[in-house]
Amino acid sequence: MDRISGHYYAADDVAQEVCIAVLSALPRYRDMGRPFVSFVFGIAAHKVADAMRSAARQPVPTADVPDGPDDRPGPEETALARLEADRVRALLALLPVQQRELIVLRVLSGLSAQETGQLLGMSPGAVRVAQHRALARLRAIVGEESLAETA
Repeated sequence: MDRISGHYYAADDVAQEVCIAVLSALPRYRDMGRPFVSFVFGIAAHKVADAMRSAARQPVPTADVPDGPDDRPGPEETALARLEADRVRALLALLPVQQRELIVLRVLSGLSAQETGQLLGMSPGAVRVAQHRALARLRAIVGEESLAETA
């Protein structure tokens, strides 16, 4: 079987349509210097196009009918989220490794100061101080970039 626009058609059906159309058109065929094969190919191309148009108009069966609207983000929201994620990655790359790890664990992963401290070998107080410094550094970087863009 051949898949055309979400619907399955047997190639035999389209081939049969081509044969019937060629036989029907034979009495009107006139040799005008073009090969007979091009006459047949022209008919075949039209029949395949007809089958594709017909398939596009038919509904596509689905296994599950949704109970409600799709709440997933649309293309615009997805593109914006991707741009924001790329921006965050670029900003994090400007931080020293320890500050970057700390921000990822605390802010992005949502770990507590105690959990982050255990992973990085720091006290919870030191984690909070280092987090404050890392975020201040990010704010300064963003501020510098904003000034450079407006200048």
